Amino acid sequence: MDLIPDLTQPAGWLPLAFAGVMGLAMLVYVVLDGFDLGVGVLLRQADDSAQKDTMIASIGPFWDANETWLVLGVGVLLVAFPLANGVIMGHLYLPVALMLMALIVRGVAFDFRVKAQVSHKHLWDRAFFGGSLLAGWSQGFMLGGLVTGFQSDIWSHLFSAMIGLCLVAAYCLLGAGWLIMKTEGVLQLKAVRWAWGSLWLTALGIGAISIVTPWVSTRIFDKWFSFPNLVTLLPIPLMTLVLFVLIARSLHRLPTRLAQNNQYGIAVPFAGTIGVMLLSFYGLAYSLFPWLVIDQITIWQSASSPEALMVIFYGVVLVLPVIIGYTVFAYRVFWGKSTALVY
Repeated sequence: MDLIPDLTQPAGWLPLAFAGVMGLAMLVYVVLDGFDLGVGVLLRQADDSAQKDTMIASIGPFWDANETWLVLGVGVLLVAFPLANGVIMGHLYLPVALMLMALIVRGVAFDFRVKAQVSHKHLWDRAFFGGSLLAGWSQGFMLGGLVTGFQSDIWSHLFSAMIGLCLVAAYCLLGAGWLIMKTEGVLQLKAVRWAWGSLWLTALGIGAISIVTPWVSTRIFDKWFSFPNLVTLLPIPLMTLVLFVLIARSLHRLPTRLAQNNQYGIAVPFAGTIGVMLLSFYGLAYSLFPWLVIDQITIWQSASSPEALMVIFYGVVLVLPVIIGYTVFAYRVFWGKSTALVY
């Protein structure tokens, strides 16, 4: 069976273009909303209300807009790949429902924590923490299900649950890296320690996915371990390992520098974590392509009609630059150290 049709025809290149848009949206979401979910999970470890306010202030201008990318990615899956959407959502309805509930609780807690009485504020902080934790874990569970081809045995579910924990750790690593850049003083030093605590669990999750994915499908195994692919793809795990070493090296040196009020290198952990996620996403995309559901549904088998995709394509051409432009503008305006939390 020819899995890839003629890419010079609309029926060939349109599904590929939408798969690219969906992949871009999910990648940007994981990076951008990942760090503010990580800050939410780390909120519980802050010592006092002032530190928590500073952490909330660091994500205040961004957190809600970051979720735009999730809406875009899921929207593309729904309208451009309805067959795969039905299969994927049918298998993942429970973690998807948990994620949506968690994001709702998180959003409510974000706004209510400042309006609540002092005696009740800690309850909304816990709700923000719980919503962030459950949302991150649910996303990791969904990733584990996608990697295992939605197998329903106990080991697949345990693997997905473990990936959920590892993705939460990756989000915490991103969040700690963000706080290292956006804060100062005691909280900044705490963020360095939090990053150390998340680093190795993140590496465990990436290693587990890298080991399991090729064994799920013989096609994926052949793509990675046949020659010359094995040689040409070797830089991906090597570069990932190098980035982990660079992050660890930076976290080891930062406490000494920060004690001397030297901010040199504070962006390395955050940038290095983004690099790890980019490489991991590339490796996962290479493994899965052209499947949306491993060994069941390809991009082209699931796609809407070329006529429908062309109409949607014009809308994406208009909307996507606006989303990118707004995102860049927002981060440019609110860049720099966080200021006091003011409503």
